[in-house]
This record gives sequence, C-alpha cells and structure tokens, in this order.
Amino acid sequence: MHKMDKELIRQYRFLLKDTVRKAIDFSRTDQYQGIAPPPIEKPYDKNAKRIALPPFTTFQEIGKTELKTAILNRESRRSYKLEALTLRELAFLLWATQGVKEKLDAGHALRTVPSAGCRHSLETYLCVLNIESLDQGIYRYLPLEHQLLLEFKDEQLPEKICEATFGQPYPVEAAVTFIWTTIPYRMEWRYGLASAKVIAIEAGHVCQNLYLACEAIGAGACAMAAYDQEAMDELLKIDGEDEFTIYLASVGRKD
Repeated sequence: MHKMDKELIRQYRFLLKDTVRKAIDFSRTDQYQGIAPPPIEKPYDKNAKRIALPPFTTFQEIGKTELKTAILNRESRRSYKLEALTLRELAFLLWATQGVKEKLDAGHALRTVPSAGCRHSLETYLCVLNIESLDQGIYRYLPLEHQLLLEFKDEQLPEKICEATFGQPYPVEAAVTFIWTTIPYRMEWRYGLASAKVIAIEAGHVCQNLYLACEAIGAGACAMAAYDQEAMDELLKIDGEDEFTIYLASVGRKD
C-alpha cells in the first residue's frame, strides 16, 4: 500500500472515532442556542394518497418465531420466493424498524429502535414490487400516523432500482426494498460536527431490527451499503444534501 493510501485511510477512520467530541463547543449547537428542533417526520402534502396500515394490535397473528431462534437464524438472504408479502407483514416490519411508541413533544418521540439523543434522523422509503394490495411504486413510511405515503408509481421501477444498486439482483427479486435516508440536521441540531458517526450507528440499529423481524415472519433480508448515491437520491426525488440515502435492505419471502 502506498504512503498516500495509508494517509487517506487514516483520515477516513476519523469518522469512526469520537475524537471530534473533545473539540466541539456544544454550547454553540442549535439546541443550546434555543432554536426549535426540526420535526420528527418529514412534512408531506396532506392531500397526497395515504394508505392506513394494520395496527400494532393485529401483529399477534404473525411472527411466531422466538427471539433466540430469530437471532440464531439471522443471515443475509439474497434469494426470495415470488410470493407476495401481506400488508400486515409489511406494517409489522415498519413498526419494528421505525415504529413510534410515544410522542414526547414536537421534536422527540420514543421509537422501537435507539437513536442518540432521541434524534432519529432516518426516513424510510419503500421500493414496493410485490406487496398485496399495493401498486408498484415508491412509498414513504409516516411513523407518527403509521401510514404509507405514495410518493409515485413507476412501471420501470425494477430496472431503476437495479441500476441504482450497481446491478445487484436482490432488489429486483425482492417483494420490497427498504431505503433509509437521513435528514442529518435532525442530529446536527443537537450534536453538530459529532453527528456523522451516530447517524451511521442508528442505521445499523434499524437494519438489525429488520433482520430479526423478517426472521419472525418467515422472510429474509439482505442489507446493501453499495449503491450509486446520486442515482438512488434521484430515484427517491430527494436533494442529496439535506436528505440523502444512507442504507438499503431487500426483503422477500424465504426461498
């Protein structure tokens, strides 16, 4: 390895460390300056099509696998049956990964996954290809309402999601691909320059919950950190600056 390569690697490792916290004056962050926190949920057009999801009280009908069994069986599954997932199963997976247990105030809510400072910087988009009663398209989960927001339909979605993931076949064969974006200011409002690491950690929390929830319903998941950043952001119609893709996972019935 060349000397220049080693230096670049050292520089990029910096994002994995918490050294930056020692250099930050947290009294200068927007939180400590008394600026109101950003909203828990990305705003949306109230006239847009929304789909009500089966509530938490119906989830006892699915997911019979014990937690220890789900942990033992957890693995990345890249092959799926053509069988559709039900809307209730999808609702369970969304609740398991971003469900709101209690709204504390306009800027904070307790969810089914941990997040530094209760900031929850992620939004969940879905590339839906084979879900019962849902048209093929891009949807966004509204955790406060426990609803789906239809962003748009697209007949060429399989080709586009394949291209945006560098030709990986799993998103095309999956019933649905979870696409998590981050709105980094939600975290920066509190942590400033120390936000990048905890946003990445949060994405890991969310995806692990998805893996275990999938095992519980007889489905499989495959996380993907390799994707075309610009193509994926363009597919979701987000700006790539104040909101951008950070992680993906394809989901389908176990083959």
